[in-house]
Amino acid sequence: MKKQKKPNINSIYFLRIFAMLMVILVHVTGAYTYTLLAGTGAYEKYHFINRIIRIEAGIFIVITGMVFFYNYINRPLTVSLWKNYYVKRVSYILVPYLVWAIIYEIYSHWGSMDTFNLQEALIRIARGESYYQLHFIFLIVQVYLVLPIFVYIAQKSMFFRKYMWLFGIAIQVCYSLLNSAYHFTTLNLFVGSLATFLLGAWIGVHYQELRRKAFKKSNILLLLFTFAIGTITVILHYHIYTMQTLHLPAAIYNMCNLIFMVVGSYTAFLVAEILAQKFSPKYMTIVKNIAVYSFGFYLIHPLVLTGVAKFIPLQANMTFHFSMLATYIAVVFLCYTIIWATHKFLPFANFMFGKLPKKAVFLYENKSSTLKG
Repeated sequence: MKKQKKPNINSIYFLRIFAMLMVILVHVTGAYTYTLLAGTGAYEKYHFINRIIRIEAGIFIVITGMVFFYNYINRPLTVSLWKNYYVKRVSYILVPYLVWAIIYEIYSHWGSMDTFNLQEALIRIARGESYYQLHFIFLIVQVYLVLPIFVYIAQKSMFFRKYMWLFGIAIQVCYSLLNSAYHFTTLNLFVGSLATFLLGAWIGVHYQELRRKAFKKSNILLLLFTFAIGTITVILHYHIYTMQTLHLPAAIYNMCNLIFMVVGSYTAFLVAEILAQKFSPKYMTIVKNIAVYSFGFYLIHPLVLTGVAKFIPLQANMTFHFSMLATYIAVVFLCYTIIWATHKFLPFANFMFGKLPKKAVFLYENKSSTLKG
């Protein structure tokens, strides 16, 4: 008898959109650092916006843990299973990454007077340093490599499965303290994001139970706490690292940021779950048709942002706010349109933007209109 396929987690689509829109907003609003005068009210406000939405990094990692533990926790860990798993990761993640890393290497060299050095370029590609957003892929590839180990442990240990998120926090804190003391590495290793990864894994394993808690009234307190710890984290960053007017051990900021990432990512899951259960099938379809391009957004948006910025001037006055809004809307719209057009008209879209549906749909397609009358 064929095993019944698990239903999709619809909240995943909202989480992808949250993270996608936030990462673009981070890079759009980053213009405040070189346009506005440091220490002014506008500078402080944009610093707050730019930092508090960096929870997108945690959400991205949570999504990875959720998807794979939800799908693999109860499956026999055979050689053929993991062979298929790694083939898909290479096809849908590594190949698009290499394509865009090469594109960004060419783009960076095009506007530079430096002599091209192949060895240095290969090192940057291997470390995810070809362009500012690609470091995340370096992190994700590490997660994919160690994921089977954590799935195996979760299958064998009920205690680990029950408290994965707590294990993640403990291991990440220990790693952070030891690395600060002994300076093992400056590389962006997966252990530095283990708390959110194992939080996502925990959500994936206990999804059916957790989704029923999405509408609890006590979640309002969690939302308020998320905003409070996020605000504290942003203020600490502003005074410790931006203005350098406060001198505290890095461990204090790192701990606040860790709590913000974990609590905030879980809160984002609850919000996404509420939306997923409230949206009608029609609007849920639109959400899915946007979310399937989230990886593509991540890869292409810096290039689009650079192009858009050439046409929208930035000035340190009231027009700055309108420039930010116009730039953000233009980048989001153009990214979606470019990815959709590539998906629809070019046969190799999967190699550029990862796994995509067979059919390209621009937001929504009324299926009844495609039927013969």
